[in-house]
Amino acid sequence: VQLQASGGGLVQAGGSLRLSCAASGGTFGGYTVGWFRQPPGKERAFVAALRWSGGNTLYGDSVKGRFTISRDSAKSTVYLQMNSLKPEDTDLYYCAVGRPIMSTMRSDEAYYYWGQGTQVTVSS
Repeated sequence: VQLQASGGGLVQAGGSLRLSCAASGGTFGGYTVGWFRQPPGKERAFVAALRWSGGNTLYGDSVKGRFTISRDSAKSTVYLQMNSLKPEDTDLYYCAVGRPIMSTMRSDEAYYYWGQGTQVTVSS
């Protein structure tokens, strides 16, 4: 499965962006799709995840209530709607797929296909 992440950009604090993660060469069926973000020189941090079968979602504490992960099965695409953006949300965002168990959904080590990053910059 190849992943294509897009939708990043520059936005003012309080604004919104929608990131997309599209699959090619396969589908998301049977996988969990995760979004992670990584500041320069630091480790990747969990943002959100969605189990394709069943649609269960999980969010990082810092984005809960502001970000929403969703899917479009017809387009084999997962979205990350980001509202009420803060300067501290500025990062390189990645989407990834894997088959983690519930206890490992927040760990980047549980995901084995990764897309290229898309930069999100929030100005104050």
